[in-house]
Amino acid sequence: MQTEALIDTLKKILRNRRLTYADLAKGLTMSEANVKRMFASKRFTLDRLEAICQLMQMELSDFFQFYQETRQRITRLTVEQEKELVSDTRLLLVAVSVRNRLGLDDIVSRYHISETECIQCLAKLDKLKIIDLLPQNRIKLRIDEGFHWLPDGPIERFFEKQIQSQFLHAAFCGEFEKRLFLSGLFSDFSIQVLMNKMQMLAQEFTELHRQDARLPMDKRRNIGLMLAIRPWELEVFRPLRR
Repeated sequence: MQTEALIDTLKKILRNRRLTYADLAKGLTMSEANVKRMFASKRFTLDRLEAICQLMQMELSDFFQFYQETRQRITRLTVEQEKELVSDTRLLLVAVSVRNRLGLDDIVSRYHISETECIQCLAKLDKLKIIDLLPQNRIKLRIDEGFHWLPDGPIERFFEKQIQSQFLHAAFCGEFEKRLFLSGLFSDFSIQVLMNKMQMLAQEFTELHRQDARLPMDKRRNIGLMLAIRPWELEVFRPLRR
């Protein structure tokens, strides 16, 4: 079972990196058929696995860490858990921070929250099964890479208010800022193509976020990315519609 889980993890990373069996065959100087047989038989030498990791631009140790982090993960919280988070600003702050791979020292130095308060919040997150609080206050995330808030749940509604009142209230012309809005008439097929590309970008966002978690805090900055697509028309046009 563990071997199968390791191979599944390997396939997941390859998909995230958009690497095909053909790409592996070229990089490993093997035929594509042999690569497929290797995955089907689930038999990899350590040297072969390390070579594949190099093609994925990651260390072998990073691969095993990624595998460990994705085991026994939760993909979403309950309504009650989200309500508890959104009812306590400090708790929500610490929850978002640990999801961004910040440790205790990072949180305390970055925000107006004492070490004692932070540890109390971490203990609550451990009780909510969002993290495992380890000795020396080390943090192990229990949320999956594909974790998401409940659709129209307490936290999504909370962030929706913040987006409307703060995030969109900007000119989007500064450094690392960009806003692009397009509209047009599309077929159902084209709309689905756009939605699939949005999902691919969301997966790439998650993968880059995981990679950059290893960087020191002074090399990272908070970024918000909003993607939206829906049937839409300017409100002022509606009275003119036939």
